[in-house]
Amino acid sequence: MTDGIEAVTRSALAMALDAASLRQQVIASNIANANAVGYVPLRVSFEDQLVEARRTMEQSGRVDAFALGQVRPRVEAAVDDFGVPVTVQLDAEAAEMARNAVQYQALVKGLSRHFAILSMAAGDGRK
Repeated sequence: MTDGIEAVTRSALAMALDAASLRQQVIASNIANANAVGYVPLRVSFEDQLVEARRTMEQSGRVDAFALGQVRPRVEAAVDDFGVPVTVQLDAEAAEMARNAVQYQALVKGLSRHFAILSMAAGDGRK
């Protein structure tokens, strides 16, 4: 079944909002446990899954909301190139939290506009 642009847009925005929410939780956890002995900070990996989904969709020649909905962010340990866990850098975590909050707000605004367009279409262009 081929989904319309509306379903794909809604799925993509919902998926990105879920990832941003998870990223905010992970960053908060990293900040809260910064001084805990033996704590390994976490990172959310989402962009890699999106790239893989894009490749799959290019090969199939179509995009559908169900396939897009199967993409899930992963939480993994933050390690350097040698596999050694990194330490929590509070200033970097705070900056990442601020960046993520701005992205989340932009996604919410995009979803709000998407629903406003749908509302206008359903109301035959009347506000």
